[in-house]
Amino acid sequence: METNHYHSIIVGAGPAGLTAGMYLSRAKMKTLILDSGIAGGQLILTHEVANYPGIESVSGYALSMSMKKQAMAFGCDIMSGVSIKDIDFESDVKSVALSNGKQFTADTVILATGGRSKTLNVPGEDVFKGRGISYCATCDGDFFQDKEIAVVGGGNTALEEAVSLTKYASKVTLIHMLDHFQAFAYAQEEAANNPKIEFLMNSKITAFNGDDKLSSVTVENLVTHEVKELTLDGVFVFIGYEANTDFVRGRCIRLNERNEILTDENLQTNVTGVFAAGDAIAKRYRQITTAVSDGTIAALNAMEYIHFKNRQPQVV
Repeated sequence: METNHYHSIIVGAGPAGLTAGMYLSRAKMKTLILDSGIAGGQLILTHEVANYPGIESVSGYALSMSMKKQAMAFGCDIMSGVSIKDIDFESDVKSVALSNGKQFTADTVILATGGRSKTLNVPGEDVFKGRGISYCATCDGDFFQDKEIAVVGGGNTALEEAVSLTKYASKVTLIHMLDHFQAFAYAQEEAANNPKIEFLMNSKITAFNGDDKLSSVTVENLVTHEVKELTLDGVFVFIGYEANTDFVRGRCIRLNERNEILTDENLQTNVTGVFAAGDAIAKRYRQITTAVSDGTIAALNAMEYIHFKNRQPQVV
């Protein structure tokens, strides 16, 4: 079995992981990033990024590739499309075994596995992601200036974001499967009092339609079973969020009830030498900029941990 030792192994190659890789590699730390997909994470699904500081407008894919190029230029190793078979984070020397037989060890690990918005899993959703379908109002709201859009969901996030999106959209249709909302009373009241918001209750989207971009949705009333088509320029889906923490669930890393990684202010987990960053950790806001910040903080603290560890006298 092939084994290589690194100062730090980063699991996940989204903005948080790539930023951590940049910082560590630039500090002459031998660093490896492992990712189950391709570098960029959820960012590559974003058609256009218009709120990243210093960059007026760029595709998510282009920004991802730029981050990857920077990390590699500093000497960071990146392996994409890998599957983790086993881990040992509790030992002084951490180890990660891949399904292809390779095994890597490290002084520190940074978990930057990201997360994913829950999807509706209906026809057309994969086709129109980033082309009319969004899961982030802050990221994409201003692309729908004076457009008619829909918001799907019934919790606090759905209602709050529906209100927020009225700053841009000419009309927002709030589509929810039940006859009542699960959101707090203040959120329901604010949405109900907004003249731009209409409610479509007891309803669900059964298909997303369009050519190059989304142009309409098929909606079914769950009580009458009436089916109709709504002409829309965009749909925002807010039915929940999932952290990509499957491979550490039931192991040594402490998670909350939503399976998000719990960290301290230094982004260290409950396991010494294991840090976490980005959308997989328990936090309120999930943006590219917050992921980049997390990656920076985790990397700097990992460096400090490595320096402290290397200064300790070895017991013979």
